[in-house]
Amino acid sequence: MRIAIQGESGSFSHEAALKLVANGVIVPCSLSTDVFQALAGEDVDAAVIPIENSLAGSVLEHFDLLLNHDVVVVRETRLRIRHNLIAISGVSIHGIDRVFSHPVALAQCRRFLAEHPNMKSIAFYDTAGSVKQLVEQHDRHSAAIASEAAAHYYGAEILVSSIEDNPENYTRFFLVLRRPDAQPDPAANKISLAFSVENRPGSLVAALSELSKMGTNLTKIESRPVHGKPWEYIFYVDCQLHSATEGDLATQALKPHCAMIKELGRYQEANS
Repeated sequence: MRIAIQGESGSFSHEAALKLVANGVIVPCSLSTDVFQALAGEDVDAAVIPIENSLAGSVLEHFDLLLNHDVVVVRETRLRIRHNLIAISGVSIHGIDRVFSHPVALAQCRRFLAEHPNMKSIAFYDTAGSVKQLVEQHDRHSAAIASEAAAHYYGAEILVSSIEDNPENYTRFFLVLRRPDAQPDPAANKISLAFSVENRPGSLVAALSELSKMGTNLTKIESRPVHGKPWEYIFYVDCQLHSATEGDLATQALKPHCAMIKELGRYQEANS
């Protein structure tokens, strides 16, 4: 299975993709839009995308892309995010004066960077990409913050491991297929939905009350603006399911209160 990810090989998305599909062939893409275009154009068989980090919150762009493409979430996984200070082989930490990484990774390592004020933080497009750059340029005065897998993939060296401020740092990833290629999972116990409500007082409360009446546990809700319609919103929810049929019941219960509803996926909730 060819799997598109945003970012370079050795990234956390790469690691999550192999956790979801052990023998997957990773296809790096520069942008998230490129990931979905590759999937829609059948250049790849699947995509793996981060959807939420336990510290940084949701990856909002990916909600929009899920809504606007004919794709479906079929699996999810959670990945423990461990950040490491990485340099090319033979470099001492005392010679480092610049640190490259994705802005979120830099923000999650503020304490370490504050303890090393001589290291200037420089935002980069990708964690693994920052390691790749160091190795290609043979830069002996810079380091990167990235995963252990990135260090191994590019032949770099970990100078300091687990430098993140908070060890409770997890990212949830989705495995996404084209909708016609997806097969129903009879063991699915979670559903992701997108919907918009009628523009009248209490419509959102009424919609969510329908889920509450069913005893459905709402585990996440996110809102995104409707492009071109100021002050109108799409709501994204994740719900736990007690049975395979409960997903259909939830969708039917929402319909009278919604101007639009789309099922984004029905899948097994990640345990690890």
